[in-house]
Amino acid sequence: MTKNRLEAFSDGVLAIIITIMVLEIKIPHGTEWVDLKPLIPILLSYFFSFIYVGIYWNNHHHLFHIVSAINGKVMWANLHFLFWVSLLPFATGWMDENHFASLPVALYGFILLMCGAAWRMMAHTIIQYEGNNSRLKQAVKSDYKTVVSIVCYIAGITLAFVVPIVSTVLYVFVAAIWFIPDRRIENKLMEEEHDSL
Repeated sequence: MTKNRLEAFSDGVLAIIITIMVLEIKIPHGTEWVDLKPLIPILLSYFFSFIYVGIYWNNHHHLFHIVSAINGKVMWANLHFLFWVSLLPFATGWMDENHFASLPVALYGFILLMCGAAWRMMAHTIIQYEGNNSRLKQAVKSDYKTVVSIVCYIAGITLAFVVPIVSTVLYVFVAAIWFIPDRRIENKLMEEEHDSL
């Protein structure tokens, strides 16, 4: 089974998610800079969520670049991942509307946690399908970034009920460590290219 359809579908879903988020930004009534002031928290959370979706899109591309074939389980694992990412516009909007209050920030963190868990499950499903010779398995070996992310998300969800700003900082930290696509996959591809010469 080829992966092209899965990649095209995922690209479309992620593009729609970004479109939905930007449509949630209400146009201000007025033409002065001061009229944009109430939108600053909304624009910041949109920017933040846009970065998260962009990170997932970029890493999704890298992940499936090294995958040679997929099966039905991989497709379902990908849909599971897309389900959680598709909830980001709702969580972003709720967080905006309530000025980063505790419960919306905790829910945002929970959705990010589930995105991370679904990502890890999808990678595991791919490796399981491809077997011991999986190029992905050889490339990733240990998955410390995912583990660090999950720990930060759990801490962020808990701290949201005490100091929501600390939760937000933790979520930004996780985005920062994933901003550059996984070099292990690129290194594996370059190694294979070098070996074939």
